[in-house]
Amino acid sequence: MSKKRKRNEDAEQGGQQHPGPKRVVLCDKDSPGTTTSSAGKGQRTQDIVASKNSNKSIAPANYGQNVNRSTRDKERSGPAAPTSLRERAKALYHTRKQLPIFPHADEIRKHLQRNDVTLLVGETGSGKSTQVPQFLVDEKWAWPRTVKVHSTALKKKANSQTKSADGDNGPAQKETVVKEITVGGCIAITQPRRVAAVSLARRVADEMGTPLGNSSPASKVGYSVRFDSSTSPNTRVKFLTEGMLLQEMLTDPWLTKYSAVVVDEVHERGVNVDLILGFLRNMVSGKKEGRGGLPLKVVVMSATADMESLLGFFGEGLNSGISDKDGSSGMDKGKPNNDQASDEVSSPSSQKVSVCHIKGRQYPVKVIYSPEPVHDFVDAALQTIFRIHMKEPLPGDILVFLTGQETVESLEALVNEYAVGMDPALPKVQVLPLFAALPQAAQQRVFTPAPPRTRKIILSTNIAETSVTVSGVRYVVDCGKAKMKQFRARLGLDSLLVKPISKSAAIQRKGRAGREAPGQCYRLYTEKDYLALQEANTPEILRCDLSQAILNMKARGVDDIVSFPFLTRPSREALEKALLQLFSIQALDEMGKISEIGEKIAKLPLNAQLGRVLLASAEYGPNCLRNVIDIISCLSVENIFLNTTSEEKKEEAEKARRDLYRREGDHLTMLATVRAYASENSDRKAWASRHLVSHRAMQAVMDVRKQLVTQCRQAKLLPNDKDTNGANGNHAISSEENPVSILKSFLTGFASNTARLFPDGSYKTIVGNQTVAIHPSSVLFGRKVEAIMYNEYVFTNRSYARGVSAVQMDWVGEALGEG
Repeated sequence: MSKKRKRNEDAEQGGQQHPGPKRVVLCDKDSPGTTTSSAGKGQRTQDIVASKNSNKSIAPANYGQNVNRSTRDKERSGPAAPTSLRERAKALYHTRKQLPIFPHADEIRKHLQRNDVTLLVGETGSGKSTQVPQFLVDEKWAWPRTVKVHSTALKKKANSQTKSADGDNGPAQKETVVKEITVGGCIAITQPRRVAAVSLARRVADEMGTPLGNSSPASKVGYSVRFDSSTSPNTRVKFLTEGMLLQEMLTDPWLTKYSAVVVDEVHERGVNVDLILGFLRNMVSGKKEGRGGLPLKVVVMSATADMESLLGFFGEGLNSGISDKDGSSGMDKGKPNNDQASDEVSSPSSQKVSVCHIKGRQYPVKVIYSPEPVHDFVDAALQTIFRIHMKEPLPGDILVFLTGQETVESLEALVNEYAVGMDPALPKVQVLPLFAALPQAAQQRVFTPAPPRTRKIILSTNIAETSVTVSGVRYVVDCGKAKMKQFRARLGLDSLLVKPISKSAAIQRKGRAGREAPGQCYRLYTEKDYLALQEANTPEILRCDLSQAILNMKARGVDDIVSFPFLTRPSREALEKALLQLFSIQALDEMGKISEIGEKIAKLPLNAQLGRVLLASAEYGPNCLRNVIDIISCLSVENIFLNTTSEEKKEEAEKARRDLYRREGDHLTMLATVRAYASENSDRKAWASRHLVSHRAMQAVMDVRKQLVTQCRQAKLLPNDKDTNGANGNHAISSEENPVSILKSFLTGFASNTARLFPDGSYKTIVGNQTVAIHPSSVLFGRKVEAIMYNEYVFTNRSYARGVSAVQMDWVGEALGEG
């Protein structure tokens, strides 16, 4: 590992050198005007379904009255919330009233009183994410109610005379059971990203004058994201990621705890939001047996004005209420009809879909394009940041859009380095990164005002495009690119590519500079390049591996995938490839039904491949499972090692990490790093600095590690004994390390992510026969081994395998033969 390596890589992959700022000239051009589309055309109008008289409201008499909220808190949860919370809420009320959406509160309430589905269009920053749940939470239809539901149970004959020869009490009989359940009482708001769910929950808790999450029994606002949930028994408003709502559907297919589900940021069109929309359409268009006839209100919110497809999507579902010949409304095991496969169409539904347009508040934003194509956007962003800082007075923070954790951290280091030599007369700079894998505490720093005479410089991925609104931003620097998944079904390759953004995304990024005052947007690409961008992003469901989506659907009772109501239907080829992939990891049986292994994977907070790896490692024993948990925790962040740019830095990094590197490859190197970090009892931050390891990333790794251990204990995969308890609630470090069992466990989920060495020295994928090179960041870079297994396939200036380990071909054969 000590020999000098030549690593040829672009800035996105952390391999580009930045010797110093280069001269880039930017020209000014006024921002093009924007147009607002008209609202309300093509709405479908039908009457709301009347609630059954037998439904009993269990809300207290003053449940819907804001003036008596503190009284209710005291009655239900003991002492009222601290005065400081109420005072803060009172102070924030003035800010709430200034939001563009606030005057529309009554209009939105009336839409939901009349309709089960409302589509709401509001520009980013209009206040829809924080205000809509507060508008709805005290509505009468949002009160919890006790209802009677019918369920089918199996009952064996008790008569001894009917016993069979083997002593059994005879065949099981179906029995209809009537039980009372509580339905509703909480408003769910889905978000595509963790940081948005948590930050919005904090803000709404402040505005409602209530503690957040599980910090107090009196809390009315909570959140649920992967590896972190904070709610109380009295939670009335719950922010959660789309994946967590899908997870809740496993145990509560009718979403009985919710009166309404608000689907936010639908314009991002991730796979999970498309699944949620399909499930919700079936839920609102059926007979609602699982909810005792009570409707589930649905609010779909978007920052763009294109609602025609959603209007037709929900309108079609409501106009074709599905019922089977026996009148069971497609019920299977107490679940909503998710296949839409019926023989008879009921009479027209008495519901309708309404559309509500909220005009945003947008100050003028001046757009400055690059006069020439930019080949190094990290360096161009560095120059632009300091040009703004030296030229423009305070106040006015800078938001920079980059492509991923690596470019964020690379630019962060450069800005801090250049800031040291800055003129002391200039204001100070506070550099704050923002990306999905960042620990929660670090993410929240972005929303804290900067100290006096200090300008915040926020370096973000597209997470800040629409999901979160950061106050104080008046300058946006847009690199014009983003990381996107691209699945090539024919080759079976799921690639991670850095691609140009869409015009819609560019407009959203520009708009971040004009929320509070006139602003400027510096586009690090030419106007010609902007005009060549596609209008909108391609929905993720059309460009990614659908294995995880199909497993989610199968686990929630969808057997006929082709008939599921997709907002945008994926190709049959992509669906078939995903089914084969799930079959290869034993998540589906030969009939396409979900297997016992598949059901276990679906309950884990991991994708299908990593879930299969986790289960496979448990078969080798608890020590192997603990080691695999550590590796998977590292894979949950983009990179645990600090980026090195110059050859000198690369040699320094290799020397510092020499005791961490493992000849087997990156997976065992990750394990060694977690072990060493977890064993450091004095100063972990100093240890990370010495080894050029990201302390921030390792904090996130330890959080994920702790949650995975808890999940595995709950699933009985790990023993719940004192031997496995370590510092901070983490599991003890396993003294046994068996590389073969660890790598074979990973092959169980990643057998299709393998490549073999050819005589010419190149690697070709075993599935698809594509040439691939080991990524320069890998500890195996420059080495030749019989075969490799990798976690992801990325493309920059060539095709790379990242997260690489050496494996044997007979192991690969065993793994591929298991299907």
